[in-house]
Amino acid sequence: MAENGSEDMEKKLLLHQQHEEKHFMSSEVVRDIIIGVSDGLTVPFALAAGLSGASVSSSIILTAGIAEVAAGSISMGLGGYLAAKSEADHYMRELKREQEEIITVPDMEAAEIGEILSQYGVEPHEYGPVVDALRRNPQAWLDFMMKFELGLEKPNPRRALQSAFTIAVSYIMGGMVPLIPYMFIPLAREAVVASVIFTLLALLVFGFAKGYFTGNKPFTSALQTAFIGALASAAAFSFARLVRA
Repeated sequence: MAENGSEDMEKKLLLHQQHEEKHFMSSEVVRDIIIGVSDGLTVPFALAAGLSGASVSSSIILTAGIAEVAAGSISMGLGGYLAAKSEADHYMRELKREQEEIITVPDMEAAEIGEILSQYGVEPHEYGPVVDALRRNPQAWLDFMMKFELGLEKPNPRRALQSAFTIAVSYIMGGMVPLIPYMFIPLAREAVVASVIFTLLALLVFGFAKGYFTGNKPFTSALQTAFIGALASAAAFSFARLVRA
C-alpha cells in the first residue's frame, strides 16, 4: 500500500511539472501602460488637430503640444500615484480591522470561514478541519479573510511610485507620436495630415497589442482604439474651425 501511495504521489508531481499554466501576472503594469499610452496618443493628437483647424503655425502647435505632454504626464503620473496610495491605505485599514475582529470575536470570524467555503460547495464536515487549522495559524487566518472575505490582495509597497512612473513615461511616449510631423513640416495643414496617419497607425498597433495582452480580440481592439482617437481629433478639429468661423 505504501508503495502504491508513493507511486501515485510521484505521478501527481510529474503531471504538475508537465502542466504549465500560462497566466499573465503583470496586469497592473499593463493597465498603467494602457492608461498612459491611450491618453498620450489621444489628448495631444486632439490638441494638435484642433490647433491645426485654427490655422496656426507648426511651431506654435509643437510648443503647445510639448507643454501639454509635460503637464499631462505629471498630472497622469500623480493621479496614478494617489490611486495606488489610496488602495494601499485602504488595505492597511481593513487589515487592522480584521486583525482586531480575529482577536475580539474569533468565533464569529471562524463561522465566516465556513460561510465562505460553503459558497464553493464545501460541506460542514469537510471545512471543519480547515477552520481548525486556520485558527491555529493566525497569520494564515488573517490572509484568508483578507483575500476571500474582503477580496483584497496585499499591495506592493512600491506600487505607487511604479504606477506613477509607468503612467507618466507611457503618456510621454504616446504623446510625442502625433507631434513628430510638426517638428519637420512647417505648414500646419500639411503636418496635420501626416500627424493623422502617424497617430492612427500608432493607435492601431497599440490597440492590437492591448487586445493581445488583455485577452481580447486584437483586431477588434485595434479598430476600437483607432476609432476613439479619430473621433476625438475630429471633434477637436471641427470645434476649432467652428470657433474660428
